[in-house]
Amino acid sequence: MNEKIVQTAGREQLGDFAPMFAHLNDDVLFGEVWNEQAIDVKTKCIITVVSLMASGITDSSLLYHLQNAKVHGVTKEEIAAVITHATMYVGWPKGWAVFRLAKDVWNEETAALTEKDRYQNTIFFPVGEPNPYGDYFVGQSYLAPVSKEQIPVFNVTFEPACRNNWHIHHAKSGGGQMLICVGGRGYYQEWGKEAIELTPGKVINIPAEVKHWHGAAADNWFSHLAVEIKGEESSTQWLEKVSDEDYGKLR
Repeated sequence: MNEKIVQTAGREQLGDFAPMFAHLNDDVLFGEVWNEQAIDVKTKCIITVVSLMASGITDSSLLYHLQNAKVHGVTKEEIAAVITHATMYVGWPKGWAVFRLAKDVWNEETAALTEKDRYQNTIFFPVGEPNPYGDYFVGQSYLAPVSKEQIPVFNVTFEPACRNNWHIHHAKSGGGQMLICVGGRGYYQEWGKEAIELTPGKVINIPAEVKHWHGAAADNWFSHLAVEIKGEESSTQWLEKVSDEDYGKLR
C-alpha cells in the first residue's frame, strides 16, 4: 500500500498572505500530483531534484527534496549517479552546487533513520513515546497526546503485528470510543464478528460495553486517533490477549 503524501507548509507559512498559493501547494501539488499513482514516490523525488537542479535552484527547497529523496529510499550511490548524469545536460556549476548539498544529506556519519523515524515521516500526527499501557498490548506501541482539553484525543501507533488485548469500555451511560485512522494499515474486531481492515480515513465508532481489539497488520505500522467519548462512571476493562492463531488468520 502506498503511503499518502501530506503537506501543510503552504498554509503554515503563507496561508494568511496568499491563501490561493497555499491551497495550490498543499492540496494540488502535494495533495494530488504527489499522490498520483502512475509513478512511485521515489521516482517523483528524483524527478523533482533534477527539475530544481536544471532550474538552478539550490536553496532550502532543493535541500528539502534531497532529504525527502533519502527518506523515500534513494541511496547515496543513486543520488550521485543522478546528479552526475543531469550535470552532463544542465551544466557543471549546477552539478557542483547540488553535490555540496547532497553530500551533507547522505553523510554516512549521520545516524541512520530508524523504522520509527521513517514511519513518522509518513503521518501528520506525532508517533510519541512508548505506550504506558504497554502491558495490555502484544508488541510495541506508542502514545502521543493530541488534545487533553474538552475531548481527550491521543494518537496511538502500533509497530507491525502489535495489537492491544481484548477490552471493553464500560459506562453507565454514554461512553465508548471513536477511532480515526491516520496512517498505515491495521484491524478492528468485535467479539463474535469478522475483523475490519483499517486504512487512513476509516472511522470506527465503538459503543460502550462492546468487547473488541484493534492493532496493526503483520507487515505494516498503523496509527489511529483515539477519541474518548464522555460517559457516566466510565472505565476500561482489559481482558485476554488476541491469540496468535486468530491474529495469524488476518491478511
